Amino acid sequence: MSLQVELEHQRNVLIVRLRGELDHHTADIVRFKMEDAILRGRCDHIVLSLRDLQFMDSSGLGVVLGRYKLIKSRGGKMVVCDTQPGVKRLFELSGLFKILPFYDTERSALASLEVVS
Repeated sequence: MSLQVELEHQRNVLIVRLRGELDHHTADIVRFKMEDAILRGRCDHIVLSLRDLQFMDSSGLGVVLGRYKLIKSRGGKMVVCDTQPGVKRLFELSGLFKILPFYDTERSALASLEVVS
């Protein structure tokens, strides 16, 4: 299965929606697209919506952690929402739950950043 990346801007927030599988074959696509949007200065915060992400491996975790560090270094926040049980378990095992806030819905994630659609 492949990966589809959808980027949407709402005010100062980049919403990244991933569909498919985030693994070593697709990690560079996500890394490039997110970094491009961040470095062009089009966002202050990131919402990573994983409702349609069926699989993620350690390469995907690396992409998430790297973009978290990048947005944080620029004074922003990153939150995650709508995770599938398998993907959520990977976040739990990796310890990323300790640094990344998780929300049930995209709307609640946006509200946590004080941006409601």
